[in-house]
Amino acid sequence: MIGYCIATYRCYDDKADFAKKAQSIAVGLTVGSWTELPEAKKAAMEKHLGKVISVDVHEPVNLVAGERYADIRIAYPDVNFSRDIPALLVTIFGKLSMDGKVKLIDIEVSPEFESAFPGPQFGMQGVRDLVGVHNRPLLMSIFKSVIGHDLTGLEEQFYRQALGGVDLVKDDEILFENPLTPLEKRVETCMRAARKAKETTGQELLYAVNLTGPTSQLNANARRAIAAGANALLFNVLAYGFDALHELSADPTIHVPIAAHPAMAGAFYPSPYYGISANVLLGKLMRLAGADLVLFPSPYGSVVMPKEENMAVRDALLDPTISLRTSFPVPSAGIHPGLVPLILRDFGSDVIVNAGGGVHGHPLGTEAGGQAFRQAISAALAGQPLREAAVQAGNEALKAAIDAWGVREA
Repeated sequence: MIGYCIATYRCYDDKADFAKKAQSIAVGLTVGSWTELPEAKKAAMEKHLGKVISVDVHEPVNLVAGERYADIRIAYPDVNFSRDIPALLVTIFGKLSMDGKVKLIDIEVSPEFESAFPGPQFGMQGVRDLVGVHNRPLLMSIFKSVIGHDLTGLEEQFYRQALGGVDLVKDDEILFENPLTPLEKRVETCMRAARKAKETTGQELLYAVNLTGPTSQLNANARRAIAAGANALLFNVLAYGFDALHELSADPTIHVPIAAHPAMAGAFYPSPYYGISANVLLGKLMRLAGADLVLFPSPYGSVVMPKEENMAVRDALLDPTISLRTSFPVPSAGIHPGLVPLILRDFGSDVIVNAGGGVHGHPLGTEAGGQAFRQAISAALAGQPLREAAVQAGNEALKAAIDAWGVREA
């Protein structure tokens, strides 16, 4: 029995015969030609031929109502490509991505193809187990202004974040290997600060160190980081490729959670006419390749993704019908404590609240920044308005945050 991976495209054209175009794609991206083949050859090539599943044409009522497009679903035989994400993407969208206004908006991989991918090593539940938190959203903070700083400055900044009650701290994605904060020394320094903070907070903490370097050295660098004490990794997946993430996540010697950063994603998903939809790029493929946590622009902050796309990414990461472990959604960019009720409204408790400036820019300092988020999370879980919670004794950090950034109602 032949397995198929199904791709869905949104094609824009004012005049095209979309049924004909769909057939052209199905044939052109598989056997190349069909009608010219002799019947005997067709029988042998049948198993390689792409199949049009559906063509759903949307005709605008008038020019104001929008443009003419069709959603086209095509099934590609697994036998045509090796079981790796680069082969899949080149097959279903390599040449087609340059053929006018066409966007890849969905992928459904076959069980046979999916079986080649173990998916996230830890997933959402595994990350919760590592930090010992199961009854609330997790809180992550981000190193900021670390380029040019030495290890002493890095340690102090990490310590202040940890004291604020965060569950995870991640490197900035632009912090690469450098003489001031080399990988192993960076890990040793930050994990020492984590242990020191735990003496006060009693809280387990993951540090996602930025994994960088030439692609051929990534696995070795990951093992170096782990040997130095790293308990999580940050990885710029789209710069290196999904296969690089898969190689890391499937390596049993790299037994720590991997947080996928969305750097470069804006080159792929924002256009309605071109590229790859966010739910595929930052949702389905990240989970398939093995990301335990996936960062993506929130619909609330400074780098805004439309809410509909945001929820589609969330759904892809948490889809219970997929056999792989779920990946933790991490909506990011411009997050402050006044946004926490919206995040919990849209994501529930299965989310990581991620903040950089919202922690470090707190009027009372970095430690208070983390505390303000924890207080906001507790209030939101209890259904208590933030402004009401902010005037309670012990919630001075939340009050200062609301005074600085306000509360977003919708």
